[in-house]
Amino acid sequence: MTQAQLSSLGVGAPGTEPEIFDAGTDADAGTASLPATGRRGLARARRAAPRAAPAPTRQGLPAVLERYGELLGPALDAAVAKLHPALRPALQHHFTGAGKRVRGALVLLSAAAVGAEEQAVVDGAVAIELVHNFSLIHDDVIDGDEERRHRPTVWARYGLGHAIVGGDALVLAAVELLLSEPHPARVRAAAVLAQATQAMIGGQAEDMVFEGRPAVTVDECLTMEAGKTGALLACAASLGAILAEAPDPVITGLAAYGAHIGIAFQAVDDVLGIWGDPSVTGKPVGSDLLARKRTLPVTVALEAGGPRAAELAELLDGPLDALDLARATVLLECGRRRSLTIAEAHVENALAILEELELAPGPRAELVELARFVSRRDR
Repeated sequence: MTQAQLSSLGVGAPGTEPEIFDAGTDADAGTASLPATGRRGLARARRAAPRAAPAPTRQGLPAVLERYGELLGPALDAAVAKLHPALRPALQHHFTGAGKRVRGALVLLSAAAVGAEEQAVVDGAVAIELVHNFSLIHDDVIDGDEERRHRPTVWARYGLGHAIVGGDALVLAAVELLLSEPHPARVRAAAVLAQATQAMIGGQAEDMVFEGRPAVTVDECLTMEAGKTGALLACAASLGAILAEAPDPVITGLAAYGAHIGIAFQAVDDVLGIWGDPSVTGKPVGSDLLARKRTLPVTVALEAGGPRAAELAELLDGPLDALDLARATVLLECGRRRSLTIAEAHVENALAILEELELAPGPRAELVELARFVSRRDR
C-alpha cells in the first residue's frame, strides 16, 4: 500500500495525523487539541464500562494470536524449507524465535470476518509474515542489533551476507507464493502486498534519514510511521478480504482499520523502546535513545519546546552515560504520555471503522480484542 493510498484512508498524510494530537499543547491538557472524531473516540473509551480482560495465554498474548500462531507455524516452516539450502539454517534460526504474528493473524481474521474459510487464505498470511520477517532481519542489520527476542540475530550469528540475502529470499518467496495460482484475487493480493512493502521500505528509509537530522517534527514522524508500520498492517487487515473477494468498501474499511492500529502499534513500540522491561522486550534499557532514534516520544518532547526540551536536545547531542540516560528518560515523560494518547486515539478510530462494516460477529470481536492489545501490550 503506497503512501498515497494510506493518505486516501486519512492515515499518515502530512497535515492529517497531527490533528489527532497537537504536540504544542501541554501533556496534561487531555484531549483539548483532538479533532472532533478523535475526541469522540477517546470520550467513548472513557465512558465505556470496564472491559473484562481476555483470557490470558501462557505467552500473555490474546488467544487469537496463539490460535493462529499454531496454524501459521507449520506453513511458515514449509515455506522456508523451499528456499535454497545454503540459506535455510539462518532463516530457520530466525523463525525459531517466533514473534506475535499479528500480521498473519490479521489476514486470517479479515477473511473470517467476511465469511471465508481461514484455511483458504493461509498463503496470504504466510506471505505477509515472510515480508515482515524480511524487514526484521534487515532492520537488525541496519541497527546493529545483536539480539532479537533474547536470541542472536541472523547477522550476528551467520554474518551480514546471510542476513541480507536471506531477507531478500523471504520477500521474493512471499510474492511467488501468492502468484503460485493465477487467480485474479491472488494477483490483486500480490500487487497490494508489493505496494505495502514499498511503503514500508520508504518509511524505513525516512527513519534512517531522521537519525542524522537535528530536528524532526511530529508530523514527519507520524507520516514515517504510517509507512514503516502502518502500511503492512493495513495490507494485513485487508489481504484476507481481498483473497476472499469481499466487496471493495469492506476491503477499504479493513485497510483503514489496519492502518490506524499500525500507527498505534508503532507508537507503543516507541514507548517500549525507552521504558520497556528488557526481560520482556529483549532490548536494553533506553535502547532507542542510545541509538539516537527520533521516535515519537522524542519528537513530541523536543517539539514541545521550553527549557526541558532544550536540556533534552543537549543530552541527545552527546554521548549518554547511565546518568544521562536516566535524566533523558525523565525529560521524555511528556512524550511518553502523549505517545500513548496518540496510540489510544488511533485504536478508537480503528474501532469506529469496524462499527461501520458488516462483518461476522465472532471475528469482529477478535479484531476489537487485537486492536485493544496493540495499545496495551508490553512486548
